[in-house]
Amino acid sequence: MYYNKVEICGINTAKLTVLKEKEKIELLKRIRQGDQQARQEMINGNLRLVLSVVQKFTNRGENLDDLFQVGCIGLIKAIDNFDPNQNVRFSTYGVPMIIGEIRRHLRDNNSVRVSRSLRDLAYKAMQAKETLINRNSKEPTVDEIAAEMGAKKEDVVLALEAIVEPMSLYEPVYSDGGDTIYVMDQVGDKGGESDWMDEIAIKEAMKSLGDREKRILTLRFFVGKTQMEVAKEIGISQAQVSRLEKGALDWIKKHI
Repeated sequence: MYYNKVEICGINTAKLTVLKEKEKIELLKRIRQGDQQARQEMINGNLRLVLSVVQKFTNRGENLDDLFQVGCIGLIKAIDNFDPNQNVRFSTYGVPMIIGEIRRHLRDNNSVRVSRSLRDLAYKAMQAKETLINRNSKEPTVDEIAAEMGAKKEDVVLALEAIVEPMSLYEPVYSDGGDTIYVMDQVGDKGGESDWMDEIAIKEAMKSLGDREKRILTLRFFVGKTQMEVAKEIGISQAQVSRLEKGALDWIKKHI
């Protein structure tokens, strides 16, 4: 977000209302009674919250007006589902909802597209590979495939990599009884909007967890270590870390 930009979706961001937490709670209680005016005031009073979230996505080359509108949908969902009787700040609940809505938009509208020429080259490379396997009864090298096609090795590598389907973060890589470890469990979190969201949505809720669960979540989400690294530091198996982490996160979700 350009900090000198004051117009987004036709709204002068310099004039956006900022509500105090007490005012938000009062509006939310009125909303629960069916007060539509209070609902509109709550939306208008939290547009700065949407704006602050949108700023975290500025390096993606997306239209900021579009992201702001999508973020507003997440804000409205948060307003409609938030329970003012819970001892949680509205922003703690609202920010993850807004981020989730924007992420869904990015995921659904920004799938990787492979050019027709690159895709055709990849299919020719696969045909050449089949030909070489049938001829030599062994797996060919990239150099051999490129030579068979009369193409550059670099072009063949690029084409074949372009059509490989990305691996899901939820792809299981290990299972020990009921404790399944997924690809995402092998990846450390080194920064970005995920850390920022975790600081807001998790840090407050994890105060009621046990010492070991607190340490696991701190190492995983705030330090950025993988489950394997956490397991070595604490002295338990990765499967145990996975189980404790998932249990702690489930508890947090129920209390946010």
